[in-house]
Amino acid sequence: MSNSSSSDAVLAAHRLVKQVTSPEGSLTILDDVSFTVAAGETVAIVGASGAGKSTLLALLAGLDLPSSGHVLLNGRNLSELDEDGRAKARADSVGFVFQSFHLVPSLNALENVMLPLELAGADDARPRSQEIIAEVGLAERALHYPAQLSGGEKQRVAIARAFATEPAVLFADEPTGNLDSRTGEKIVELMFELNRRSSTTLVLVTHDNQLAERCDRVLSLDAGRLVSDVQAAA
Repeated sequence: MSNSSSSDAVLAAHRLVKQVTSPEGSLTILDDVSFTVAAGETVAIVGASGAGKSTLLALLAGLDLPSSGHVLLNGRNLSELDEDGRAKARADSVGFVFQSFHLVPSLNALENVMLPLELAGADDARPRSQEIIAEVGLAERALHYPAQLSGGEKQRVAIARAFATEPAVLFADEPTGNLDSRTGEKIVELMFELNRRSSTTLVLVTHDNQLAERCDRVLSLDAGRLVSDVQAAA
């Protein structure tokens, strides 16, 4: 699917360049990166620390803008949108799972999952959130606050929240980075299971080779350049 035409692509990166100024002068973090991702694909972005992985994820999600080139998300050119427009595109199409969970500490697990649905104006935010909290195995912990949950439980809440809005694309940045290996494996299983059921496109940044190998495709970055784009063995 790596040669998917841009017509069936849910995500397309076109000649992305990201430069920042540093005391040493201009620094190129991403250098001419292009690829497309078809709906339903699972894609891992790998590379050494400093290769540009998290920067690429931020550009793909419209959290940051490239110095040149553009990203199409569900056919919308993110560079042509203002900040409000990009925020709306994210709300319409994107879910996030981060290494550090990013849960709201003053909300319980259920309320954290309800939050994006309520922001989107969903009438059924509570029943839908209760359903997905149960799907991720946390029905009995729904009224617990983040401080009362283990790392694995927090990440389950984060995954439930990300999938609650049925996003076209789920971005995950080192989703198992703060978890022990056994908990991490369970979280990976959960993410792929929900991905299969919802036909969401999954794009994840990871240092974990086993996790990368489970994806349909692996994109490797090195010093800001895309050095390989490999289909997983069937």
